[in-house]
Amino acid sequence: MEKFSYEANGYNRNEVNNFVSDVIKQTEGIITRVRKQNAEIEELKKEIQHYKEIETNLNNALLQADATGDNIKKIAREESDMIVRNAKSNASRIVNEALLRAEKIELQADTLERNMRIFKKKLKAIFEQQQAVIDEIEILELEDN
Repeated sequence: MEKFSYEANGYNRNEVNNFVSDVIKQTEGIITRVRKQNAEIEELKKEIQHYKEIETNLNNALLQADATGDNIKKIAREESDMIVRNAKSNASRIVNEALLRAEKIELQADTLERNMRIFKKKLKAIFEQQQAVIDEIEILELEDN
């Protein structure tokens, strides 16, 4: 925890304000990154949906190829199977990457929440210390009168 110098009425306000500003800037940066990563996850989900639609279309193409001649059916099946395998492979890769990114984002969000709780506790302690200093000053002023 950062140490603040004392002044007549407690901690140095500029030091405390600068510290709080730095913490706010860091927190906002983390929040911005989390939002960007969430947007990226949404984009990856759209890509997965696109690949699923391609797979559906290819399966439909397979059914249509079956209705045509044997040679066309064989060629179409081989090509569409290859495309489906590639699409599934790509979709699996994208899903895995999205899951890994989501886990990382969740971990970052958990860390951010934990850091915010710690920051709040520390800030509360600082404010309580300041209140105690003010109370002592008031008692001393009453005793002087």
